[in-house]
Amino acid sequence: MVLFIQPENPLPGQDQLDHVVGTISQKTLFHWGGGFDSSPPLSEPLVTDRPDFTEASSTVGRGVSQLEFGYTYSYNSDEGDGGIAHSIGEPLLRHGLYEDWLELRVGLSPLQESARVQGVKRKADGFEDLYLGLKIGLTPQEEFLPEMALIPQMTIPTGSDDFTDEKVLPGANWIYGWELNEIFSTAGSTQFNISVDETSGSRYTEWAQSWTVATSLSESLGMYTEWYALFPDNAETAQVEHYLNGGFTFLLNDDLQIDIRTGTGINGNADDFFAGIGMSIRFP
Repeated sequence: MVLFIQPENPLPGQDQLDHVVGTISQKTLFHWGGGFDSSPPLSEPLVTDRPDFTEASSTVGRGVSQLEFGYTYSYNSDEGDGGIAHSIGEPLLRHGLYEDWLELRVGLSPLQESARVQGVKRKADGFEDLYLGLKIGLTPQEEFLPEMALIPQMTIPTGSDDFTDEKVLPGANWIYGWELNEIFSTAGSTQFNISVDETSGSRYTEWAQSWTVATSLSESLGMYTEWYALFPDNAETAQVEHYLNGGFTFLLNDDLQIDIRTGTGINGNADDFFAGIGMSIRFP
């Protein structure tokens, strides 16, 4: 097996290109036929899954822990009815296991919602179901062949009465990304998850597709724009939703990053508006 070799001198602004797509490194299970850089992952700035919908195509590295958290405000109105949601904390703990290409993921988020339905105000707060996943680094990028990762994932029905789906819901997320040059990178994800219809309680498959473009503005400042959509299959009431969003990341040091984002729905079934802030910390 011939190994992929990363350039000895990083390109200008390389650190911020990685905040969406991830770092091309040895942290993969397979190789296209190229090779990898033997530098340890902690010699590079952290790579985060926040703040966009598309996850990073890299893992944190064996023995490394990373905590990503934030807050999201969302608003939606529909023919006189409307709703506001506050997602508080949004913690995602990522920890490298066994080898650099394997990562454990645990998430549990408090949620508060207020809505007006047929003129009646309703309010609910509590926890969403527990999220568990494993990110598997599949391949590094080699020329036009992408860096790829796969996330088998599920939610466990541990949430509050107002937010639990009362069922184990499995899914999988395939992520692929390219660094185009020293300024631009791009990535996408294709995933499916088993979901529960809010009205009937029956299960259906929800597909999701995303595409994002990241730009390095400086060594510490990055920007992204993204489209993503949700496609329910055989759902009784859930409809297709399309979104556009964008944001900025700022690297305070190699182990600490803050982010801000905003977005909007671009069809009638999607939420009208959302915005959020967040932070990510890496623990060696």
